[in-house]
Formats: sequence, structure tokens, C-alpha cells
Amino acid sequence: MPKQVDHQKRKIQIAETTWKVIVEEGIEQATVRRIAQSSGLSVGAVRYYFASQSELLHFSMELVADRVMQRAKARKFSKDRDPLELVTEAVSEVLPVDEERKIEMEVWLAFSAKVLVDKTLRELSDKVYGDMHEGFKNVINALQLLDIAKEGLDLEMEVNRLHAIVDGMAMHHLLNPEQFTHEEMMETLKYHLHSLLK
Repeated sequence: MPKQVDHQKRKIQIAETTWKVIVEEGIEQATVRRIAQSSGLSVGAVRYYFASQSELLHFSMELVADRVMQRAKARKFSKDRDPLELVTEAVSEVLPVDEERKIEMEVWLAFSAKVLVDKTLRELSDKVYGDMHEGFKNVINALQLLDIAKEGLDLEMEVNRLHAIVDGMAMHHLLNPEQFTHEEMMETLKYHLHSLLK
């Protein structure tokens, strides 16, 4: 009897191999041929799932975004925990705080550069940006709903600022981890969030 293949699982394995190639060799090396070689599949097998490099990259980037969103949605609010600690942890989901998130961020940065020259990826990039922006809005809203935020905060400006700070910190830590360490990244995040409180 022929072996049953879980097609979604196979697509995810190919996408994870794509991440590995991007992190180790750069996005320009993430060709269908290279991904096939690295995953131990034939080019035909990879093309069965992804007709082009653009399709492969699109799925790989969607997978990054989906995993971040799933982790964020899985977070539960607890009255027993310090609200600032909970908010800090929520924002940390999109920072390179561990190996998994570091790989996701490296892949996303490489993808972001590709968006500039591959317009087929623009729609996904815009969607993820919007989702992240909404997530940061939820963070500021949470501080206000918990009645711990300063009075008179400009919600949209604070969301823009938090988004820019998080993106900047992630990039600085990835590119200059010795100069902008994990500890400094987390302390900077806490410092900023604390500045929003009463």
C-alpha cells in the first residue's frame, strides 16, 4: 500500500528548510533547486507544492507570521501577574529573544528586503505589518484598560512609536548582538513601556 503523505506537513517542512537556507546562505540562495537539495527532495517534488520561488517564499513567510500570531493569541491574561510583565512578554513575541524567534526575525528581515523587488510579496508584507500594528495597538489599549497608562496618551502616535522601537531594537540586536545585547534590548523595552505608565 502506498505511503500516505501529509501534504500540509510536507509544505511546512519545505518552508522550514527554506528558513534554514535563508539564515545560513542568504535569501538569494533560497531557490527551488537549493531547497530541494537541502530538504532531500527532488526539484519536481518541491515544485509539486510550489510552482515558483515566489510561491515558496510567500508560504514560508506566511508560516513565520502565523507562528508569531498563534503564540500571541495563546497568551492568557492573569490577575495574579504584574500587568507590565505580561505586556512586556506579549511584545517580546516579535523580538529575537530566543533561537526560534531569532530565526523568524532573520528570515523576516531577508523577506522584507525581497519585497522591494518582488511585488507579488507586497500584499503579504502589508497584511503582516497591519496585524503587527494592531497587536501593538492592543498593547497600548491594555495599559489604558488596566488604568495604569498616563492620562492623555495619543493612541495612534504611541502605537507608531512602539512599532518603530520594537523593529529598531530587533534589527540592532540581530546586526550588532555584542553592542546591543539581549539584556539591553529587554531593558530598553521595559524602560519604554514604563514611560507610558502613571
